[in-house]
Amino acid sequence: MKTILKLVAVAAAFGMAPAAIHATTHAPATTAAPAAATPAPADAAAPAASNAAAPAAAAQPQTAPTPGIGQPDGRYGLQDQVSTIGEEASWFHNVILLPLIFAISVFVLALLLWVVIRYRRGANPTPSRNTHNTMLEIVWTLVPVLILVMIAVPSIRLLAHQYDPPRADVTIKAIGNQWYWEYQYPDHGINLVSNMIPDDQVAARGEPRQLAVDERVVVPVGAVVKMIVTSNDVIHAWGVPAFWTKIDAVPGRLNETWFRANRPGVYYGVCYELCGARHGYMPIAVEVVTAERFAAWVASKNGHMPGAAPAAAAATAPAAAGTAATPASTNSVAAAETPATANQGATR
Repeated sequence: MKTILKLVAVAAAFGMAPAAIHATTHAPATTAAPAAATPAPADAAAPAASNAAAPAAAAQPQTAPTPGIGQPDGRYGLQDQVSTIGEEASWFHNVILLPLIFAISVFVLALLLWVVIRYRRGANPTPSRNTHNTMLEIVWTLVPVLILVMIAVPSIRLLAHQYDPPRADVTIKAIGNQWYWEYQYPDHGINLVSNMIPDDQVAARGEPRQLAVDERVVVPVGAVVKMIVTSNDVIHAWGVPAFWTKIDAVPGRLNETWFRANRPGVYYGVCYELCGARHGYMPIAVEVVTAERFAAWVASKNGHMPGAAPAAAAATAPAAAGTAATPASTNSVAAAETPATANQGATR
């Protein structure tokens, strides 16, 4: 009987041991559970950060291009101009130059046909011996002079307007590289690198092939934009036909031009200087938006509007103020505790 009781006691002891081991093994996990749960607020803050970032991403302008505006469409003439200088230059081209060229060409062709028919050997067997005609020489000297004056007056006025820009509202520095563009907004604290995007992305975005880029130049409508253009390697050229602007990007030199776009939209250009093997693969895309959308785009790029403090500096200022206040608080606490400590020493 005693033997049976001993066996039961031993079995009970061995049966309780695994339970004790199990409890000992899992106790730290149970205790650590609250500690593991401590980072939960950070995880919970992640959706908030995502939601906060979502408006900034949504604020980036993604204007769809308008077919036939700001891009090649197969026409023989100039693109539709959307800048002040472009409209003046288009008027000069369409109203002055083209009619004048057409009139001169028709006159010369008619004169040539008249000479061929009137003075051929069959109609004029005995040619004239005259060598001078004073009136004719005066006419063919004065007429070209008057034509040149007619061209010079609007041409000089256009050049004066083009090279006498008004005060700039936005300044952008364009830097050519083999083979992409860099853009800097010095007044807004923004730097961009612009590359051509692949054909599959072009089709998805509905943009013209070999003209779409991953980072567009964004400017407000109606603003005077000053372009400072240079290069890091070889000579490039920055230009947008719809703005009537094109200027060389020369290494070690800062060239300057300007434009003022009067219509929102997307306008394309290319490098206009043979610059290497991938010269045809460094396009330019300028997006013209409203002032509100431009401010939202600046914020989405972590920039700041002129006259406003950068967000990073504004966020750092309170932290620096708090840090500066800490020693003062420590000293005040130490000063407050000093008399008590002295009194305790005196009591002792």
